[in-house]
Amino acid sequence: MTNLNTIIATFSSDEQQRFIKFLEKKNKRNDTKNIQLFKLLVKNELNSKALCQTIYKNDNKVAYHALRKRLHQSLIDFIANTNLEEENSVDMQIIKYILASRTFLIKKQTKVAYAILEKAEILAQEHSLFPILNEIYHTKIQYAYLNPSVDIELLIKAFKINQKNHHLEEELNMVYAKIRKTLADINYKGEVLDFQTILDKSLKEHNISINDSMSFKSLYQLMTIVSISAFVTNDYLNIEPFLLKTYSKIKSHKLKDKQLYYHIQIVYMIANTLFRNKKFEASLNHLKLMKTLMESQRKKHFKTFERKYILLKALNLNYSNRKDQAIKYLEEHKQSNHPDIESVLDIQLSLIMVYIQSSRFKDAIQIVSKFYHTDKYYTEKAGKEWVLKKSLIEIILHIELSNIDLVESRILSFKRNHSNYLKQIGQERVIKYLQFVIEYYKHPELVTSEAFKTKVETSFNWVEAEQEDIFVLSFFGWLKSKMENKPLYTTTLELVKIAQKVK
Repeated sequence: MTNLNTIIATFSSDEQQRFIKFLEKKNKRNDTKNIQLFKLLVKNELNSKALCQTIYKNDNKVAYHALRKRLHQSLIDFIANTNLEEENSVDMQIIKYILASRTFLIKKQTKVAYAILEKAEILAQEHSLFPILNEIYHTKIQYAYLNPSVDIELLIKAFKINQKNHHLEEELNMVYAKIRKTLADINYKGEVLDFQTILDKSLKEHNISINDSMSFKSLYQLMTIVSISAFVTNDYLNIEPFLLKTYSKIKSHKLKDKQLYYHIQIVYMIANTLFRNKKFEASLNHLKLMKTLMESQRKKHFKTFERKYILLKALNLNYSNRKDQAIKYLEEHKQSNHPDIESVLDIQLSLIMVYIQSSRFKDAIQIVSKFYHTDKYYTEKAGKEWVLKKSLIEIILHIELSNIDLVESRILSFKRNHSNYLKQIGQERVIKYLQFVIEYYKHPELVTSEAFKTKVETSFNWVEAEQEDIFVLSFFGWLKSKMENKPLYTTTLELVKIAQKVK
């Protein structure tokens, strides 16, 4: 059955109203069952059987399925028409110019034809429409013999430059696709791959060179590739200057309004990088810009990015000593009935973490108890890293709640399911960390001793505090709070402040 709920969940309130008007114009008779079904699906309160009963007053499954099918087609038509009106008007206008010019050329009206082609070329250049520019130059060159004033060598030069730009865009698109596929294999399938080698090889194979004439989409894809590299290597510090420098080009790019979706993605990438580098106020400032962009053009992309925005804002608030605001914000948006399952799971796991930092263990366990799917399911939906964090958090939470039997079973499960994988990706320090957690669990009286502290200090290959992952700091903060017998949240913020002071 077509999942209409998933499609409708992406609609803003303005789009909902415009779609209803679209249906009203489309309906040929007074039968408004499609509008009734749409409104009920927006509320998302009834299952299919109840919807059928409400609309038809009986169990008329055949009519109900036919109605759903018609509504699905109307949704597709509405989305397509809206995109044509809002995004492709320039493309369509240029294509009309090209077709008209070719008609005039066939009729030997050369002056008129080339005047139209000039308009088409200016528009296509303004919007970096390389494939369409290719058609314009092709037409100009083909009929140059009819126009003595044309410098054919200049035309051929412009055509070749456009070909290079188009080729670069296509090559970068292929690299982007390969890197996203690699990330999916690493993050959602748990495969062990040498990401950096794959990235370097892909860029070399496709001969990617960065230049100022790159399209908006290409700049976005390039920034995404760099961000993925940081995600896999946990090295956000070194990519920050590149992202900010590249974005300075994008801010003045003529296509930033037309490419709103990519623009929002880019601002989110920068805000996330700044957060991972513990620059919380700078991250929050970029999130303000992100929200402004999300609310522009009648909030057309608001729902797509809403959960990502919420999570990143809450995390920034939490680590800048505003945990109560962070908790309130996350609690308001922890509902699971949202199509962006990955972001919902991230919000829920983050709320558990903040609850633990606030010693609200019973609130945390209530959310954990709702994670009833298998690790395989959560790996596919939220990624391997999410599952690892969840598993460690569960162990810590059950220790805090003195759930002895559950602590033992979770530790055995973690070792069985994750030890080999962590060794393969060179993250043995997670296993060492777990060993110290177990030592605290079995002998809590020993962790405050100097011997235990020395053992912890000498057991890890510590990275620079500035470069250390903020979530790794949070896990270590829990152990450190036990070693120093201090509140967890206070200890965590102290570790973050140390990282912020490193030059």
